[in-house]
Amino acid sequence: MGPGRAEKAGSKTAAGPFSLTDDNGSQPSFSQLLKDLKAGKVRELELMPRQRVATVYFQNGRSVDVPVFSDNQLLLNTAQDAGVPLTVRDEVRDDAVAGLVSNLLVAALLLTGMALLIRRSAQVANRHLGFGRSQPRLQAEGGVTVRFDDVAGIAEAKEELQEVVTFLKTPERFTSVGAKIPKGVLLIGPPGTGKTLLARAIAGEAGVPFFSMAASEFVEMFVGVGASRVRDLFRQAKAKAPCIIFIDEIDAVGRQRGAGIGGGNDEREQTLNQLLTEMDGFEENSGVILLAATNRPDVLDSALMRPGRFDRRITVDLPDRRGREQILGVHARTRPLAEDVSLSDWAIRTPGFSGADLANLLNEAAILTARRHLAQVDNLAIGDALERITMGLTAAPLQDSAKKRLIAYHEIGHALLTCLVPHADALDKVTLLPRAGGVGGFARMMPNEDILDSGLISRAYLQARLVVALGGRAAEMVIFGPSEVTQGATGDLQTVSRICREMVTRYGFSDLGPMALENEDGEVFLGRDWFRAQPHYSTRTGNRIDTQVRELASQSLDRAVAILGPRRELMDDLVDRLIVEETIDGDSFRQSVEAWESNHPDLAVAGQPLAAVLPGARLAVPMGEI
Repeated sequence: MGPGRAEKAGSKTAAGPFSLTDDNGSQPSFSQLLKDLKAGKVRELELMPRQRVATVYFQNGRSVDVPVFSDNQLLLNTAQDAGVPLTVRDEVRDDAVAGLVSNLLVAALLLTGMALLIRRSAQVANRHLGFGRSQPRLQAEGGVTVRFDDVAGIAEAKEELQEVVTFLKTPERFTSVGAKIPKGVLLIGPPGTGKTLLARAIAGEAGVPFFSMAASEFVEMFVGVGASRVRDLFRQAKAKAPCIIFIDEIDAVGRQRGAGIGGGNDEREQTLNQLLTEMDGFEENSGVILLAATNRPDVLDSALMRPGRFDRRITVDLPDRRGREQILGVHARTRPLAEDVSLSDWAIRTPGFSGADLANLLNEAAILTARRHLAQVDNLAIGDALERITMGLTAAPLQDSAKKRLIAYHEIGHALLTCLVPHADALDKVTLLPRAGGVGGFARMMPNEDILDSGLISRAYLQARLVVALGGRAAEMVIFGPSEVTQGATGDLQTVSRICREMVTRYGFSDLGPMALENEDGEVFLGRDWFRAQPHYSTRTGNRIDTQVRELASQSLDRAVAILGPRRELMDDLVDRLIVEETIDGDSFRQSVEAWESNHPDLAVAGQPLAAVLPGARLAVPMGEI
């Protein structure tokens, strides 16, 4: 091999994977390797026949790979003559070791995957097998931080439940005289009145473990699961006695048995049967007190309500004015109120609000305050929050048009009658600011607090509500004529129809006599909805009922028109003012009406004949004649 060919081979090797050079700096070739062997520069050789590569270890410690032939006797003889040790690597064994390692890695991956699958399958199986286990939310002893001081507006209910707290703290006080604490206490009341909060306060005052579950959590699609969960719940409670179990919305499982179609062997009834057994069965549940809450006590099974199960029923009703003020005070602890905010005034303006409604009121007011970048919650924020809750979100203001003036007359009709009709609710405000949902404006009244507290509604009060409710339609008739009235009174007419029918069929406020001809529609069971009983009065009596309802509504409209007709000038002035100001509060509105009435002392409030007011209309009939 000449120098030219050796140079060419060296350049080809430089472009390949063997880039090491010998001690002279030149790229080694096969011929150079032979020269180095003869020159004694090579310390050791390692031959890899299958790869046709020889690893050369020089005396200076460097090494290089040189391509060779697989069967090269010349290389072997030269190395032997130079006394250079030559080792042949067993590549078959190396390949076997590499294959074994790779197989072991694959096997390990497969075993790991199988282990994960088996573990997940076991978890799924445990969940299926654990269907019958109860998973209540447990508050450990001392874990409930709610106290009676955090519950306001329901003083009577707190006094009734104080005995439960006393028994849990000092049971020997009752057992020494042979007294037994009630096994079950049922809290009854409308939604949002604080039944759940009251149950937590009992656990917090007594300092005992508190188990809480919703009744719907007992029922599953598999038959027998609910009963198993009831057993498991009481088993856990007995282990931590004395303790409290609270079941919310118990009517989900406690409804009357046998009310559906297809028999009583369903999951809900089995759950109820197990609950009845656990509350008063053969086994004593000492120290376990069951609290339950519902707003539908009329649908509960009679066996659940008997003594020995739910011995005590406590009504948690809507708070009165003093209660609302106390509730507002509780929720105002964490909110900075302006100095001019009077919780007593807002308690007066929120009749019929529950504790949850009042909490939402202050929360919405705080949100509006933060949105306006203010530091304190003021009366404006609370007022806007009240309107947002009761009437909905504000919409774009109406433009000064015929529609705006028509809505103004409609609302002024309502507002004016609140000032002129005896026994009517007081006006809070009248506004033309529209609300989402198509409400162009509204006149808001404050219901009579005495009536709400007593629960007794007089005939005169209902008659006044009818007249005020029809004030919008009456104003349209007086101003625009009977042929130009609009559908704006649709909601008012629905209210009027309901009140009139209740007056005739339930309260005996008609010439049909003191008879209750209809009851509230409280049946909610499947079978009773399909096979609803026919009215127990005759067709002739039903026709008379319809006649009485129609007469009540017509006479209320006649009275509203008779009052508003002579006050056309006052209505025009109030409408002009409302269009300009868009909102008039109740006190200012009443002052304007009183000033106008004082200048017209000869104008009668009621009894004005319609013939003098509205051409072609019927004469008004005094409300007392029906």
